[in-house]
Amino acid sequence: MTSYVIVANKSHNIFLEVVVKTLISSVMIVLFVLVQVLTACAEPSVPNQASQPAAAPSETAGFQGTVIETMNSAGYTYVNVDTGKEKIWAAAPETQVKTGDRVTIPPGMIMRNHHSKTLNRTFDAVYFVSAISVAGMNPPSDKPASDDLDMVHGRNIAATPSDMKFSGIAIPQGGKTVSEIYLQKDTLAGKEVILRGKVVKFSPQIMGKNWMHIQDGTGDKGSNDLTITTAATAKVGDTVLVKGVLTTNKDFGLGYQYDVILEDAQVTVE
Repeated sequence: MTSYVIVANKSHNIFLEVVVKTLISSVMIVLFVLVQVLTACAEPSVPNQASQPAAAPSETAGFQGTVIETMNSAGYTYVNVDTGKEKIWAAAPETQVKTGDRVTIPPGMIMRNHHSKTLNRTFDAVYFVSAISVAGMNPPSDKPASDDLDMVHGRNIAATPSDMKFSGIAIPQGGKTVSEIYLQKDTLAGKEVILRGKVVKFSPQIMGKNWMHIQDGTGDKGSNDLTITTAATAKVGDTVLVKGVLTTNKDFGLGYQYDVILEDAQVTVE
């Protein structure tokens, strides 16, 4: 009988111990959950950054203001415009404008850290635009302000100097004439072409590149002039050997459209 009582007491103690441990574990779990809930409520909610709309680019927005500085270079007019909030540089085909004029600058393409060799000056940012509208003056036409540039079906074609002769220009081995490049442009697009011709127009450091118009006496108006961009330099009248990849239907905006163009071409003055 005594043994039975001892065993019963031990069983009862073990049972109580299990119950107490279970209760303690349950309480700790409840406290842990409660702490997590309170912590989550105390933390400020963080919006999902991926769901936030991206800021609309404003680099091409137009603006108005007063000209506080202006200069001409390589067929372009540069103006420093005070909008009342900031001072912004813009450049457009040569325009009659002076300090103090109120101007409207249309949307354009921004060039950062633009260096003008002719001005020997680096601009933090310049907006290249199609025209500068000066208050009180007739609005500029869509045609670039240059007496030696024609617009053929909206394309930039340099006029042929009246005293320039193209006799004696030989087609380079494996090369093409300007006229052939236009006629075969769909086939030649994306391929390297070689040609020889004369420089009829040279514009340095526009959008960071030198621009040349090359003619060889072939083709009709609209298909007799090939534009190239290059790091090389040349003078009007120079005979040059040109090599580069042909791009078709290139539209830089701001009225600069080209049926065919060689970008970053290699140029050798002969």
